[in-house]
Amino acid sequence: QVQLVESGGGLVQAGGSLRLSCTASGLSASTYIMAWFRQIPGKEREFVARINEIIGSTYYAESVKGRFTISRDGAKNTVYLQTSSLKPEDTAVYYCAAGRRSTDWAGLYDYWGQGTQVTVSS
Repeated sequence: QVQLVESGGGLVQAGGSLRLSCTASGLSASTYIMAWFRQIPGKEREFVARINEIIGSTYYAESVKGRFTISRDGAKNTVYLQTSSLKPEDTAVYYCAAGRRSTDWAGLYDYWGQGTQVTVSS
């Protein structure tokens, strides 16, 4: 049974940082495309970042490029999203996802975590 468990969300002031974690069980994070998405009520899930360990590449949404970094710890089977210079518009529930295709489209990911809330105050 595959499980993705996110943690690390919270309340932070604008300009601050948080490190989100996604620990996978039932699959190897090194053989899947691992991604982070975010969602606010009433809007579609938005791509944030993904890591393709197979070819050693990372991809970011323009809105977070230069501020967020996605990485992986193979020994812990965990993917991280290091956020910095947070803005109020970064407020959302952040979800971890795993899939076989390197894509921004949420519909092509096979497994999802339960989400972790990030709230950025101004």
